[in-house]
Amino acid sequence: MSPKLSPCWVVLGPLLCSCALALQGGMLFPVETPSRELKVLDGLWHFRADFSENRLLGFEQQWYRQPLREVFNDITQEAQLRDFIGWVWYEREAVLPQRWTQDTDTRVVLRINSAHYHAVVWVNGIHVVEHEGGHLPFEADISKLVQTGPQTTCRITIAINNTLTPHTLPPGSIIYKSDTVFDFFNYAGLHRSVVLYTTPTTYIDDITVTTDVEQEVGLVNYWISVQGDEHFQLEVRLLDEDGKVVAQETGEQGQLRVPGANLWWPYLMHEHPAYLYSLEVRMAKTVSESDFYTLPVGIRTVAVTESKFLINGKPFYFHGVNKHEDSDIRGKGFDWPLLIKDFNLIKWLGANSFRTSHYPYSEEVLQLCDRYGIVVIDECPGVGIKLPQSFGNESLRHHLEVMDELVRRDKNHPAVVMWSVANEPASALKPAAYYFKTLISHTKALDPTRPVTFVTNEKYNADLGAPYVDVVCVNSYFSWYHDSGHLEVIQPQLKSQFENWYKTYKKPIIQSEYGADTIAGFHQDPPVMFSEEYQKALLENYHLIFDQKRKEYVVGELIWNFADFMTNQSPIRVIGNKKGIFTRQRQPKSAAFILRERYWRIVSETMDHHSVPTTHCLGTRPFTI
Repeated sequence: MSPKLSPCWVVLGPLLCSCALALQGGMLFPVETPSRELKVLDGLWHFRADFSENRLLGFEQQWYRQPLREVFNDITQEAQLRDFIGWVWYEREAVLPQRWTQDTDTRVVLRINSAHYHAVVWVNGIHVVEHEGGHLPFEADISKLVQTGPQTTCRITIAINNTLTPHTLPPGSIIYKSDTVFDFFNYAGLHRSVVLYTTPTTYIDDITVTTDVEQEVGLVNYWISVQGDEHFQLEVRLLDEDGKVVAQETGEQGQLRVPGANLWWPYLMHEHPAYLYSLEVRMAKTVSESDFYTLPVGIRTVAVTESKFLINGKPFYFHGVNKHEDSDIRGKGFDWPLLIKDFNLIKWLGANSFRTSHYPYSEEVLQLCDRYGIVVIDECPGVGIKLPQSFGNESLRHHLEVMDELVRRDKNHPAVVMWSVANEPASALKPAAYYFKTLISHTKALDPTRPVTFVTNEKYNADLGAPYVDVVCVNSYFSWYHDSGHLEVIQPQLKSQFENWYKTYKKPIIQSEYGADTIAGFHQDPPVMFSEEYQKALLENYHLIFDQKRKEYVVGELIWNFADFMTNQSPIRVIGNKKGIFTRQRQPKSAAFILRERYWRIVSETMDHHSVPTTHCLGTRPFTI
């Protein structure tokens, strides 16, 4: 179990210089194919926290050399463990199929989908890999360790440290042993599955896809990386949803042309949203040795103008939410029923988008977004970059590495339409100009096909990073953190905010956060802060200005937050942040109905009537497990 740029016209096309998206080393999502097997190591793990004074007893005593055989998992009744900072140790013994351990033409890989924050991994007491940063996967080839004798088991030990410093991403600082200054609860450990999978020794390492449209012909550009033997053949086929081959090619890179292509459209923007083709890749080395991998592909384009965000050449308006991977008991641990519930609520709202605030979400989340047409602003863990030392070379180096990993993992998802490199940094500090110029330029070099932004809460005339973004994303909490209790200030202040940002930068604007803490069941009229009436009134005041400015240059609104979530204990937090329109248990507050009425009204006003599903509850396709 797991614990817890121009200011004029920016066209984002698929023609890549030397295939910038094809980063060194692949990170294809592990799936079973005719040539690949998969063993998921979900369930109970042995667990031990290192409560020694220096938190290094496990390394000093080399706990990885012997089985831990202590308590299971870290779901605890102890506050000392809930608030623990330092090294904890996980261990699991896996039984391997005999063919994995005896066939030297089989490659065995250990993959950790997320370990927060710093992880060190051993197999049978041998160090195999180390990784800095949570939320993104890493892996190691362990073939030589499991193919050395008659044994059919292997012992996997993972030590994880959740300590944050000014140079980690996200940054943090320790005030006392059990207190990390941070905006949301620093859930740590194994958030997602640990898996073992196999490939042939010559295998498909990576696939990169970009798409474009020429008149009515869909273009799928691909690059394929193969590791192992240099002598092989590649066959590439594109299949439609009925399994019919619509295009095929050979070779490591090429272009597939699809006349009359079905485009990938966002939810509520087309009567048949989220159309996915299947890119089948077959690598053949000999008659008996081959590798297969199938990648879902959505054909779509993204572009940004001075005042519009375009998907497939048509204006797209983000009416969505910000989220957190957070829920009762499981914390940030991946959970399928919760995920399906959240997606059904998103569709019930009439929302078409969300931001992965404030870190990369699980790959399964993005796969569902691809499948159902939910548009994603994909954000890295760059939240809380406030201290001057967090803008230095050490921090920048790590931030660039994280963007490498994020783009490598998520580059092929049609639902991902924009990268966000940070949330609410101190971008008025002098070092921020070079930091964000470098970071955004690097991200654009990795992926020239998508716009890049970061989310700011600085003043329009003080933000030194804003000149480098493609879309301005602004967080503001008028009448909450500023002029608390004064709902009458919202409309003039919000109107002034939008006009000043647009006059300065001539770029489309997204209201990336707004909202108010609300205790479910608290009622007060006239409205007062923390009541459901106040949250409703605040939203309604924001919406009046949104409706004025979305006719001009505002291209989106994302409520903060989809659901209540846990934070550190604080005199301003009542068991977590209560800005959700749903409770942490996913029950609606009054504001959820306000937002639902609004989003469906926007759909009816802006979309062709054929785009709107017959039921607001489940849309065109229900979510099921």
